[in-house]
Amino acid sequence: MSNKPPIPASTTGIGDRPKRRSILDRHKVLEKNATLLLVFSFLVVSVGGIVEIAPLFYLENTIEEVDGVRPYSPLELTGRDVYVREGCYVCHSQMIRPMRDEVERYGHYSLAAESMYDHPFQWGSKRTGPDLARVGGRYSDEWHVDHLTDPQSVVPESVMPKYGFLSATLIDAEYTADLMRTHRIVGVPYTDEMIENAASDFAVQADPDADWEEMVERYPGAVVSNFDGAPGISEMDALIAYMQMLGTLVDFSTFTPDASR
Repeated sequence: MSNKPPIPASTTGIGDRPKRRSILDRHKVLEKNATLLLVFSFLVVSVGGIVEIAPLFYLENTIEEVDGVRPYSPLELTGRDVYVREGCYVCHSQMIRPMRDEVERYGHYSLAAESMYDHPFQWGSKRTGPDLARVGGRYSDEWHVDHLTDPQSVVPESVMPKYGFLSATLIDAEYTADLMRTHRIVGVPYTDEMIENAASDFAVQADPDADWEEMVERYPGAVVSNFDGAPGISEMDALIAYMQMLGTLVDFSTFTPDASR
């Protein structure tokens, strides 16, 4: 016979089995009762949400203000709605992460302030195509027209569908002022002057021969061009106007992050 002392039950885990079985039995009650599972899930999500959201109400500002960031011009705002409607965000994020490979490929990492007037914002983690946070000014209007009309003509390996129909869809500013008023309700600082001039600003941004100086004063950095090269203002014009300003509003050569945040 062995003279070794018996191994205590606590080290074998045998003594813990009734306790573990009790916990599992209690958990089964939740798993088998849909109402209880729903109630407890709601409580867990509610507590987590309160812990994350409540402190934000006690901060003076949750987003660092950055020089250059402004509301979208009427044409850009319309183009952004086209961008969202067509699901461009499904394959293209607008969020450059602060990692070397991202910054070297796309440019300066994205700032929260750049999306402060987005409803909804276009950040995300899914990319089938490249990130578009800094696409503004990177390609010509003609390149964008070709790319949207026939993506494979400029990027042979692209799986992007064709959006040539945007050029054939003419638009006007009938409801643009109402759209801007709606955005003002949720915090976008559109002034009465901006809203009153919505229709004219919409038109002159797509007409280089028009008197567009006042529009650019209201929306610094707005690109003025006949974006699709055709008469009339189309959804293609609006979409390219939006894309040509992405990432161009902040001067990153002089930007210094606020170290106190």
